[in-house]
Amino acid sequence: MSVEACAGLVARGDPDRFAAVMAAPVAARARLFPLYAFNLEVARAPWVAKEPMIAEMRLQWWRDVVAEPTPRAHEVAAPLHDLIRAVNLPLDVLDRLVEARRWDIYRDAFADQAAMDAYLEDTAAGLMWLAARSLGAPDRAEVAIRGYGWAAGLAAFLRAVPELEARGRVPLLNGRADGVRALAQRGLDGLAQARDHRSTVPRAATAALLAGWQAEGLLTQAVKDPAAVAEGQLGLSEFSRRGRLLWQTLSGRW
Repeated sequence: MSVEACAGLVARGDPDRFAAVMAAPVAARARLFPLYAFNLEVARAPWVAKEPMIAEMRLQWWRDVVAEPTPRAHEVAAPLHDLIRAVNLPLDVLDRLVEARRWDIYRDAFADQAAMDAYLEDTAAGLMWLAARSLGAPDRAEVAIRGYGWAAGLAAFLRAVPELEARGRVPLLNGRADGVRALAQRGLDGLAQARDHRSTVPRAATAALLAGWQAEGLLTQAVKDPAAVAEGQLGLSEFSRRGRLLWQTLSGRW
């Protein structure tokens, strides 16, 4: 039950976030790995069993982990609790992150665009805000960080569309080219709006935003070629991935 165990889980299950953490300062890694391992365990919970009731129970287990004052004997729960106590992470944000994943259990489409927006807000944006808070981001930075996290979450969601469809889900309310293009453009607009508040985010907290280093490139690609989403072709070249991460790491700009 250690940060090293959390790092191993993230390395195997979420290689993009693992790369982002390894690009962060060493001191930040001990705070980011437990959060990202927690997110990975929660994201997996709806998919580990065919029975919805079992998936519901797994998500409830993680909600209980967050709510209980004493950590359970689990390789992620203990480091997560240590982090919660050390930096006073908001439990309501953690709880909403888990609760939002109930959508992944079932095959229903989002009720409307507002429902999809809320899903991204509680998952991707919430996670990025938690990560930044763990690195000392003040309350005034929440708008910028959540906006950036929402856009990054949308980019990742668009990349996952073919897999979600293969698993019987209906990820997009409008999967036609015009719908995908409009959605991706909203993501780019969200990035621009978040950057308008860039000055509110201290340099120490920008390591949390490294996880979104591919967002602008992916969203731009989806606007230019919306068919790439359905065809599973949304993705950056290895050269572009490495270059973007290196630039964001060295510059601190996002």
